[in-house]
Amino acid sequence: MLRVAFLLLPGLHLLDLAGPAQVFSMAAQLGYDYELCYVGEQEEVPTAQGLPVRAGLSWPELRPADLVVVPGWRAPTLRESSRVGAAGAARLAAHHAAGGTVASVCAGAEALGRAGLLDGRRCTTHHDLQDELAVRYPRATVVRDVLFVVDDRVVTSAGIASGIDLALHLVAVRHGPGAAARVARAMVVYTRRNGDERQASAMLRHRAHLSDVVHRVQDLIDSRFAEPLPLDGLAAESGVSPRTLTRLFGEATGMTPLRYQQTLRVERAEHLIGRGATVESAARAVGFTDARMLRRLRGRGREITRP
Repeated sequence: MLRVAFLLLPGLHLLDLAGPAQVFSMAAQLGYDYELCYVGEQEEVPTAQGLPVRAGLSWPELRPADLVVVPGWRAPTLRESSRVGAAGAARLAAHHAAGGTVASVCAGAEALGRAGLLDGRRCTTHHDLQDELAVRYPRATVVRDVLFVVDDRVVTSAGIASGIDLALHLVAVRHGPGAAARVARAMVVYTRRNGDERQASAMLRHRAHLSDVVHRVQDLIDSRFAEPLPLDGLAAESGVSPRTLTRLFGEATGMTPLRYQQTLRVERAEHLIGRGATVESAARAVGFTDARMLRRLRGRGREITRP
């Protein structure tokens, strides 16, 4: 069971909290192992929207696999806004030092800065606060015009709604992009916006349409992309002819079902290679019979994205 602890500070924005909390809560409802808890430096925490929320004063026991999230708060300037206390900052630093991941939404990056977690790392925050964050933490590299940044288990996100993108990314990293796609669809979030790197999975990038037939086929491909999936079988599952499926799929996503499946395979292989797998083992893990096709498709992707 992965525990997600939210550190609630006065004046927090409800969506900064509710967005990520909904993602992890929905993941738990879908059978993934998440447990949410809420801690603070006071039991009743006022929010920017006027609805108070309650937090526990005692931190749970956290393991390295667990996650701490600091939602942002109303902050015309960081200097004059709510700050995490010494005890809370020490908790954040200790969890990261023990191998854990610490994340922030919007102005929550200030709390990570107070904990010393931004020094020497890349980070981001709301566009109105980026200049001040760079001044307050000159050893950090503030990345502008992105939705979230990941650097050595420190994950920072931009404005309020970007916390959803951040949380979906973390679900995808832990459980694979198929899990994130299921959560996104359950939340009616069919588009996953780019973060800093190439973090927008095709499972979410190509969900910005309203075709139930195509969504059903995508669900099937998402869950079985490493298997052979003949077009005739996909069409039978969706209740339309192969020709109709190809047409609908192209209109909705701009690609064929096979190309969609290949894109998922390549993205998953890239994820495995980035974590130490060989090209050969990654190719086998995602369903290719050997590494030649994977190398060819990776090369094609680089040619498409090269400026």
